[in-house]
Amino acid sequence: MRQDDRVTDRAAASASASSSAAAAPPVSDPAAIRAHYGLDGLVEGDAPATPVELFARWFSQALVAADEGRLYEPNAMVVSTADAAGRPSSRTVLLKAYDERGFVFFTNYESRKARELAANPNIALLFPWHPMARQVIVTGTAERVAREETVAYFRTRPHGSQLGAWASAQSSVIATRDELDRAYADLEARYPEGEQVPAPAHWGGFRVVPEAVEFWQGRANRLHDRLRYVHSEQEAGAGDAGDAGWTVERLSP
Repeated sequence: MRQDDRVTDRAAASASASSSAAAAPPVSDPAAIRAHYGLDGLVEGDAPATPVELFARWFSQALVAADEGRLYEPNAMVVSTADAAGRPSSRTVLLKAYDERGFVFFTNYESRKARELAANPNIALLFPWHPMARQVIVTGTAERVAREETVAYFRTRPHGSQLGAWASAQSSVIATRDELDRAYADLEARYPEGEQVPAPAHWGGFRVVPEAVEFWQGRANRLHDRLRYVHSEQEAGAGDAGDAGWTVERLSP
């Protein structure tokens, strides 16, 4: 191929790319963004008796997706709280445990989320597993875990994270980053690597006791599957306390 032919080909390719780019909707336009979901379904017949069983199944699949590099931090969840006046706030927190009793995370008890939960224990959790076209939404109430549970978990944290729990007066206003770094350095000198760091009294866990858990599976044409477990008290008979149960219902997308 002659040199002038190569130049002409490059110019034509550049012109074609420019034309395509001009025809494509701008990336900055949210309305132009489209994601097409697969055909994996979620049907009542496959739903186990309790939401924690289905959550465990989905969470194990999220872990596989994370191992394959398709999902980042599968235990990351958006925690939404509201103050006494009903003003909401949200932030991302890491799930640290779950079982039939609920979902557990840890935080500073003087943080904004903890202060709001003290005034209003209603809470919502959202697991945004977008690469899998899935979401799990938990609504319920939050309660502090036992102190022994907090201490046991704190012992498993990396040394630096233990110091960080002491160094940060979470949600408080500080003058500069240097102030935080100095607090950490002082603690690092006081508790060098290998020395046990006591669990702060102002730091601990919350257990979210679910009242409803929704499992959302993306489907084609925005006809998504939404199954919601709703907690109910089933009366066992006169004078009996009753057994906790779950009702599964389908929500329109």
